[in-house]
Amino acid sequence: MWPNPRVPYRLSSSQKKLNPPEGKPLIVHVVMNVEYWPFDKNMPRGILPPPHGKTPEPPDLPNYSWVEYGMRVGLSRLFKLFEENSIPVSAFINAQVAEVYPSAFEKICDLKWELVGHGWFQESLRVAKDERLVIEKSLNLLRSLSGQPVRSWFGPGGGETESTPELLKENGIEFLHDWLIDELPCWMRTKSGPIVAMPYTFELNDVPIWTVQNNSCDEMQKRLNATLNVFDEEKLSNTKIITLALHPHIVGVPQNFYYLKKMIQDLKKREDVIFMTSSQIGDWYIKEEGSNGKELTPYLDKPPE
Repeated sequence: MWPNPRVPYRLSSSQKKLNPPEGKPLIVHVVMNVEYWPFDKNMPRGILPPPHGKTPEPPDLPNYSWVEYGMRVGLSRLFKLFEENSIPVSAFINAQVAEVYPSAFEKICDLKWELVGHGWFQESLRVAKDERLVIEKSLNLLRSLSGQPVRSWFGPGGGETESTPELLKENGIEFLHDWLIDELPCWMRTKSGPIVAMPYTFELNDVPIWTVQNNSCDEMQKRLNATLNVFDEEKLSNTKIITLALHPHIVGVPQNFYYLKKMIQDLKKREDVIFMTSSQIGDWYIKEEGSNGKELTPYLDKPPE
């Protein structure tokens, strides 16, 4: 038997009560996944099934165009929405976006979106030929071009190898969004010392909602309202975090964007909501939780005998 080797098990109800930031017990984390899907490679995902049951060889123009539309049209809508509403955003960004879409990268930096490492292009670290090189060159490029420290990471597709947390820790990453095991941050083990496992979401995420499950355009809004209904009670016991996981080619189309706009407007009206980015949430957690991960036992390479 080998339980979770990185994060010790605990019931969420046993989590220490954390003082809410600025007295607001509902933290909303808006995540924009900004990705580069190379024209000459197989697409990571598709909106159209393969014709005749065969995976198309590159160029896969229908599915490439789907994503390119997002980078051209969807992202423009989203920039305007979040700027007009003064919403801080975390950009989970492939580093090569800076080279392929330089004007989009410049706008992201001008708006002061927080950059979160998300690989070199949209390829899982599980299949990368040299994982260490991907991590190092991705973080080096983002840091050098933006001037930001880039303290957080989410792997493309949430993918990791057994070495990923150690490599990230060695490259200055403090906050890791790959482990979707709690609604609040928690300390996790690496061989190089503790880092913070950060919340993310598959439930309020436009990929599963609209691309995988093919729900109606108002589905994310309905899920958000249901989540808020539950959290209105639970926030009395502890601070809660709501993540909105978005992609320009999915939420940026008009029929979905219409409901996102309503969601943002409704959230802004609430007096118990604060919008925060990845490292802002991480820093708040470290301060309020107070242990710096010192209670973690060392990481084990293999199951105990």
